[in-house]
Amino acid sequence: MLTRKLPLLINAQGIHWSQQRILAAVSQICMLLVTVIILTNIIITLGERRLQEDWATQRYSELQAVGAMISDKVSFQQFRTQMFAKSELLKHYLTLPSPENQDKLLDNWDILVDNIPELLGIALYDPQGQYKFATSNDFGQDSLPHALLGPKRNMGGNEIYTSPLEFTPINGQLEPYMYQFAWLENPNQSIRGYIVTYNSMSKMLTSIKPAYSSKQAPLMMLDTQGLLYAGAQSEPSISRLPETMGGSLKQSYPALWRKMAMSNFGQFHGDAASFVYLKVELTTQYETRREYFLVSYIKNEDIAAKFAQWRNILIGGAILLTLLASLVIFLAHLYRLVQRSREFSIGMTNRLFDSDVGCIIANESGRVLIANPAASKLLALAIEDLSDRSLQRILNLDDDQYSEFLHKMDTEQQWYSELNTETTPYTWLKIRVRIEVSIDKKRHYMLVTFEDISELKQSQKEAMLNYLLNNGPMACVLTDAKGLVVKSNDAFDSLLQIEDSEALNVNHLLSEDFSSHWPQIAQQLIIQGTWKGQVFAEVGHIKDSYLQATLKGYLDAAGELEYILCSFEHARLKPTNKDSGTLVPHRSTIFNHKDDLVRYFNNLSQQSKDFSSLLMIDISAEGMLSHMSDIGQLESRQKEVEVHLLRDLPHRYQMSHWQLGKLIVVLPDTDSDQAHYFAIDTLNKLNDNGLGEGIFIGIASYQTGQDLEQFIANAEVALKRAKHTGEQHICQAYTRQIT
Repeated sequence: MLTRKLPLLINAQGIHWSQQRILAAVSQICMLLVTVIILTNIIITLGERRLQEDWATQRYSELQAVGAMISDKVSFQQFRTQMFAKSELLKHYLTLPSPENQDKLLDNWDILVDNIPELLGIALYDPQGQYKFATSNDFGQDSLPHALLGPKRNMGGNEIYTSPLEFTPINGQLEPYMYQFAWLENPNQSIRGYIVTYNSMSKMLTSIKPAYSSKQAPLMMLDTQGLLYAGAQSEPSISRLPETMGGSLKQSYPALWRKMAMSNFGQFHGDAASFVYLKVELTTQYETRREYFLVSYIKNEDIAAKFAQWRNILIGGAILLTLLASLVIFLAHLYRLVQRSREFSIGMTNRLFDSDVGCIIANESGRVLIANPAASKLLALAIEDLSDRSLQRILNLDDDQYSEFLHKMDTEQQWYSELNTETTPYTWLKIRVRIEVSIDKKRHYMLVTFEDISELKQSQKEAMLNYLLNNGPMACVLTDAKGLVVKSNDAFDSLLQIEDSEALNVNHLLSEDFSSHWPQIAQQLIIQGTWKGQVFAEVGHIKDSYLQATLKGYLDAAGELEYILCSFEHARLKPTNKDSGTLVPHRSTIFNHKDDLVRYFNNLSQQSKDFSSLLMIDISAEGMLSHMSDIGQLESRQKEVEVHLLRDLPHRYQMSHWQLGKLIVVLPDTDSDQAHYFAIDTLNKLNDNGLGEGIFIGIASYQTGQDLEQFIANAEVALKRAKHTGEQHICQAYTRQIT
């Protein structure tokens, strides 16, 4: 290919004609012109003396060859008809003439007709000569001639009868054909039926000598009566020839016919053309002969112009040869230029392909064709090992993943993924596969590129670790599941006076008791996500120092503990007998189950129930549950609120867990007004301690005949009203008795 179909990257890739190359091409073309002119004059001089050839003799030899081939064709058709008569399917049908056997026989005949051009059809007749069935409706509808039937026939056994040429209309045109007749006899020489094959004469002539159908070499076929069976032309170049099939040469051109009737071969020179004819015998059989004339002609004006035409042909051939030779010279120079340009492009492509980006070219089935050194280095495989290797093995895909990969390539023509190589665990590769089409748009292949993104992955990991570390407001340290320090902030290092926290274990920094309970703490982190408690630590070389520790666990995709975020703040363990009034609440029991609250409520006296109220407290601040990781934060806040409520909760009141973020307080012997004052006082105390944000309280009074579930439902109605008021965080509902 001497033309480029791809855009050039740089101008140096193009084709450049130098001055020396142009001078060389011009000098070669000039020498060619001089040589062609001399040779053409010599050839014309010699050719004018040798162009006086005998066209009629040459054409007569061609007619002889055609006649012999037609006779051989007819003989072969007789043999073929005999083989049809002896076929096993036909014998099987004659023995058992069922519809299934007839269909098999017709299917076999249809295959033969479709594969033999000159065979127009096959028909079967019964012993009386009546038509039974055939491959085509164009033949066989009439009964057979009586001379070929019965005991008076002159032929039989293995003999084949060949009919004279006849016409039949096929697709609106007359088709010259002859049929061959075979007798189907029983062993006792009685007739079982007859098989007839129909053969096209025009297709036979076309297959023998297609050139005779052309205008320059016409060929006509006539019978001994002068009727035309082949070679009719819609617009004959000679007016005295028959124009249609079946036309009579005897009537249209009597002089020519008389010449032909007197001899079996010869020539006839007329006013307009010269004719050559030859009588051929297709077959010889008992009491009959099948003889026909083959006729060809050439117009006299063509013969007269032949000598002058040769001169023009030679001159035109010399001009064409000169142009072609000049074109060859030009293409030879252009080919050398293109080769040099391609060598330059290939070298540049190799340099581009041999880049830092790994590249692999694979065929449509995923088999690697070639890879560059960068891909070999990134995959830790030799280039020889990569050749002919499957992409499925390179990309570490199982059968289902590879099937999905091929489906995506068929639909979207591209695929992206990331790969962590097995040989170097810390090497991450970004993979891109796309379908490319060759220049001829006949071949497709996959272009696979590998890009080392290990640094990006490491940066992403560092960013995630920093995010996890900075997620705590206090001194924080991020450890693995065993307590080894992964990352710590400055507050943690300053709190424990650590210069380098790497390769340290949090268990070793704190008390032995904390280290011994580490497995239980880790299990709690997996189940609940958080753990809180006070741990002993020696901070600033001061004994009896305690830290308030809050641990938050992070699980991996398999549900195992991967990282732990630990936050610490100063705390001092206070004696249990000191300031007990501020630490120990009036009531230490909080019902965790609904059944406990139901029993408590049912055991109240009826008088206590009639004048009782119920508070539903919602402690979930707005946006608290926006993420699953906030559940631990909500649980911690709920415990703090519970401690402050229990601290001032009257002894006769009972508090219970209802849902995560919701508490229920039953107030026996307390009407709605007293309950409202108690709610206001409770909310103010929570605000004083910084816990009042997002607190809503719903109050409901007991209605006669209510059970605990209805009582709680009324409080939920009040709670919903409190959330929708916007200003007041306390609301009542069902606080009046229904009469």
